[in-house]
Amino acid sequence: MIDNRKYYDAFAQSYDRSRKRGYHALIDDLEIKSIETLYPGSTVLEVGCGSGLILERLAEPARMSVGVDLSMGMLKRASQRHRNLIQSDLVCLPFAADRFDLTLSFKVLPHIHPIQPVISELVRVTRPGGFLALEFYNPRSLRGIIKRLKMPTRTSTEYRDADIATRYDSLDRIRTYFPDNVEWVAFRGVRVFTPFACIHRIPVIRSVFRYLENKALNSPVSRWAGFVVVILRKIPASDSTLRRS
Repeated sequence: MIDNRKYYDAFAQSYDRSRKRGYHALIDDLEIKSIETLYPGSTVLEVGCGSGLILERLAEPARMSVGVDLSMGMLKRASQRHRNLIQSDLVCLPFAADRFDLTLSFKVLPHIHPIQPVISELVRVTRPGGFLALEFYNPRSLRGIIKRLKMPTRTSTEYRDADIATRYDSLDRIRTYFPDNVEWVAFRGVRVFTPFACIHRIPVIRSVFRYLENKALNSPVSRWAGFVVVILRKIPASDSTLRRS
C-alpha cells in the first residue's frame, strides 16, 4: 500500500469531478443531514476535509469552522472554498485541548492505521460536552460486498482505489475504538439501497433512490448502510465523577 499523502495529492487533481451532482452530492447531503442539529452556531473542526466540499456548506451556519488535511493537493482545492485550513498529521493536531464544539471526519478514518491514536486526538480537541461525528465503512452492507468483488477503480493517472489501505468495521468493532471519556449517542446510515453510483445519473431512478436513502438515514435499516456515521459526546469531568460516586 502507498503513502496516504501521495495518494490524495494525486487524487486531488480529479477529486471534485462530478462531486456536486448525482451520487456524490447525495452522499454529502446525507452526511450533513446526519449532523444537522450539531453544527449551527458551533465551533467546528473537520478532520480530513479534502477539497472542502463539506466545510464550505458548514461555514455560514457554524460560528467558526476549521479544516485539517494531510494532503497539500487537497488543501489547495479547499482553499478555493474556505480560508481556515491547516496541513497536519491527524495523530498530532495543532490545537489546544477542549477547543471545538463539534469534531467531524467523513471518509477518512477507514484509511488510517492504527485508528485509536487518531480517535484519541479527535477526542482531545473536542470540548467536554461537545460532540464527535465519525464515519466508518460497514462490511455488512451492499456497498461493502460490491467493493470486495469489483475490479479496482482508477482515481488518478498513478493510482487506483485498491492502492490505499481500507478498513471495514462492524458496529461492535467500532465501539472498541473509543476511549472511556466519550459516550455513544447515535449512529446514522448513509447509502443503504444504492447498488452502484452510476444509477444516480438516471433522472427518475435517481429521485427514487434519493428518497429511499433519506428515509433510511435514521431508521432500523441504517445498520446495513455502506457508511456509518457515529455520533459521540465527550463526557464532562463532572459527569464522570457523578457516575463513579
